[in-house]
Amino acid sequence: MITAKKRVEVSPAVEGRGAEVFTAEALEFISDLHRRFNPTRLDLLRRRVERQAQVDRGKTLRFRPETRRIRDDSWSIAAVPADLVDRRVEITGPTDRKMMINALNSGAKTFMADFEDANTPAWRNVVEGQANLRDAVRRTIVYVSPEGKEYRLNPEVATLLVRPRGWHLPERHIRIDREPASASLVDFGLFFFHNAKDLVARGTGPYFYLPKMESHLEARLWNDVFAFAEDAAGVRRGTIKGTALIETFPAAFEMEEILYELRDHAAGLNAGRWDYLFSIIKTLRARRDFVLPDRAQLTMTVPFMRAYTELLVKTCHRRRAHAIGGMAAFVPSRKDPKANEVAFAKVREDKAREADDGFDGTWVAHPDLVLVAQEVFDRALQGRSNQLGRLRDDVEVSAHDLLDVRVPGGKTTEAGLRSNVRVAIQYLEAWLRGTGAVTISNLMEDTATAEIARSQVWQWVHHGARLEDERTVNEGLVRQIGDEELDRLRMEAKPSAQTRGRFREARTLFDQIALKEPLVDFLSIQAYPLIE
Repeated sequence: MITAKKRVEVSPAVEGRGAEVFTAEALEFISDLHRRFNPTRLDLLRRRVERQAQVDRGKTLRFRPETRRIRDDSWSIAAVPADLVDRRVEITGPTDRKMMINALNSGAKTFMADFEDANTPAWRNVVEGQANLRDAVRRTIVYVSPEGKEYRLNPEVATLLVRPRGWHLPERHIRIDREPASASLVDFGLFFFHNAKDLVARGTGPYFYLPKMESHLEARLWNDVFAFAEDAAGVRRGTIKGTALIETFPAAFEMEEILYELRDHAAGLNAGRWDYLFSIIKTLRARRDFVLPDRAQLTMTVPFMRAYTELLVKTCHRRRAHAIGGMAAFVPSRKDPKANEVAFAKVREDKAREADDGFDGTWVAHPDLVLVAQEVFDRALQGRSNQLGRLRDDVEVSAHDLLDVRVPGGKTTEAGLRSNVRVAIQYLEAWLRGTGAVTISNLMEDTATAEIARSQVWQWVHHGARLEDERTVNEGLVRQIGDEELDRLRMEAKPSAQTRGRFREARTLFDQIALKEPLVDFLSIQAYPLIE
């Protein structure tokens, strides 16, 4: 499809339901966004590269002295709408039709439909995801399983939020003036264009989660995009609300500034903990003194993660914004109730820690965890909708606290190395087939898991980390373990998966992103050309 008026090329052409989404008017709106904001986006990505080069040369991250006034001044974000006042349990997942219905019906307060970490950006997923969201907003979404079971929305459903892809990602199937479109602007633009007015008419609004930002300038760009879109649609300024994920290490030093830039459109901040750990490794990759132990030991109770989450709660509540906690990724088993009880106890412990710290809500990955998390937050909230009144004046977090990544008793083990290799290959194989949310060992894993697994392998090889048994982690050892784990994965796969699977490609991709120099910034960029 080529729209001459704005020189927009869509390839391959969309058909069926997709044609209702990729209309000439919608593409014109996207082209307006692209022409106005893509130059700034590209400049901000260049700034990321420049800052990383400075860190590689030894520059230390710190709170920005030039924005001290923002941190010291008294200000608050604009009031949030009624359906975002209580966010005690949020469920997340891809834009798959059946999963969306189940998530919206789950009893959670909100549902984040994800075009990013829980989604493979295969063209069919982008197109079908937008069509599914359009149906969900209008309450017409229906799914019939191959067995004939019908899924429909309940009268009461979760409030919908959408997570577009991050600023770093292109959408190669859409070219504007011969230039790849920004995936962020495509995901945001299509959803907003088709649904904003309908959402407002239904008493809610266009709400978003904003991923992978690294600076307040990137938040400013989102705010400018929001204001332009609102004016173009003729809706009131501030109608759009965005919750920023603090899931990159640089962003942890600019939480207040990010909220400030978004203050007319902000709803809160979220602690994206797995991506945060990945970002620590990636940002501090040149420093041997920042090598982390097994990821299983990088819990939310280690000092540097406590500093990050407590600073997030304090920052949010000081500015009247919601603080949303991390993911409970456990997927209950239908066959092992005893294992479920052990896992549920761990989920309760994790959520109780978040509630005690002052978080206003939390994430779960499966509908069966909604009640588990809700019971914890119900007890903590005691009839209130949130904990904005808990200002956490007792918390003092310095740049040193965020940078002190020592883990008491931390070890690097063969089991940890083997787990990283296996999980990364297993996830990448599913990702290449078009599935972004994958159940592995009763955990719902997304791109963030694979990112931390492969980057940790890279860090150990790059710095010659030593295992408990004194062996050095090197390329040869990783390749040996990769061969062994690939054989196991193929043997454990169902016969149909053995023939249709993409295990060999996943292994090759893993070697590229875990062993080659320099460290690849994002696996999704490296893997994008391998999917349709």
